[in-house]
Amino acid sequence: MKRPDVNRPLIFAHRGACRVAPENTLPAFEAAIGLGADGVELDVQYSSDGKLVVIHNPRLEETTNGAGRVTAHTFEELRGLDAGSHFGPQFAGTPIPSLQEVLDLLKGRLLINIEIKAFELASTLGHDVVAAVRERDMADQVVISSFNPFALRRAKRAGPEIECALLTAADLAGWMRWELTRRFSRGDGIHPEHTMVDAAYMAWARKRRLPVRVWTVNEEADIQRMIALGVDAIITDAPDLARG
Repeated sequence: MKRPDVNRPLIFAHRGACRVAPENTLPAFEAAIGLGADGVELDVQYSSDGKLVVIHNPRLEETTNGAGRVTAHTFEELRGLDAGSHFGPQFAGTPIPSLQEVLDLLKGRLLINIEIKAFELASTLGHDVVAAVRERDMADQVVISSFNPFALRRAKRAGPEIECALLTAADLAGWMRWELTRRFSRGDGIHPEHTMVDAAYMAWARKRRLPVRVWTVNEEADIQRMIALGVDAIITDAPDLARG
């Protein structure tokens, strides 16, 4: 991913500007542009017929009027759901977008952190995300991330020109936080939960030339701590606060 020439951490709007519009929808990504974010973070899953849909949760109930697992529904069925009314009546009828729609909206406008929600070890999701990015010549705008080191490794093998980064959290099993796991994933960067990051962590990452993009940082004190530590990017629900 090509970094803009700015002397500060980049600001990524988590699932779009999710405090302004329903998460992972086109209105949320458009709002992120309006708030001055440098990029957005979004989540991609398969529909039952293998289409790439942008939605975070494995089940539909929390953010749509549907029910059941995302992967149990066809793309046409998912497109018929309302992904906006849970946020507010002004967003009634907002559909779940495809990854292709989001890429088309953001091409040349924002950086994009695409988290692949690969729930199976043999998932080809990363390969198909790489194909969608390549079709639009957007490799310089994109980083692909995942908690799944196997899926990330497949994505990197499919698209070596696209940056990949391993997601990690403080409560994950120890082996998922090992350096060996990061190397196995072929990640070019690391996306840790912000509570894991201190001066020693940054020294470790800098020694390995790994970009550090922290998540999900919403409190002003935490944002200022991340800025002082010199992280490369802050993923936040409050991009306007993080930009100051």
